[in-house]
Amino acid sequence: MLDKEGAQLGIMAARDGIKIAEEAGLDLVEISPNAVPPVCRIMDYGKYKYQLSKKSHEAKKKQAVIHLKEVKLRSKTDEHDFQFKMRHVERFLADGDKAKITIVFRGRELAHIDLGREMLKKVVDVIKDKGVIEQQPRMEGKSLIMIIAPMAK
Repeated sequence: MLDKEGAQLGIMAARDGIKIAEEAGLDLVEISPNAVPPVCRIMDYGKYKYQLSKKSHEAKKKQAVIHLKEVKLRSKTDEHDFQFKMRHVERFLADGDKAKITIVFRGRELAHIDLGREMLKKVVDVIKDKGVIEQQPRMEGKSLIMIIAPMAK
């Protein structure tokens, strides 16, 4: 058994530990039930639970949430539309989000996947100083997909 400061009180019966804890106005908490004999501690359990919840809340506050934003293009997307979409991707990366570039092929366009790969190379040239390629271009069904992550700060 341990007291509220962490000093050892020695091995004793459970009812004696409960009595000591009640006299101190605290709780008897079993710390490691699998030990032989089980280890108990005298503490204010409500205060302990409150401190744990505050600590987890603070940890959640400091977490950075990264979203995956998607931009869809076609293999025949014109230059102005391409530049417009790239400004969106740059904004996503500046906000700390990842960008998923999807090039969609329809019908006979599937015979010219090389045009989509060229467009993704163009994307990489535009984004090279703002982001890094997290996932290389690959086919998923009728789409060519690449994921770009923001540059590490």
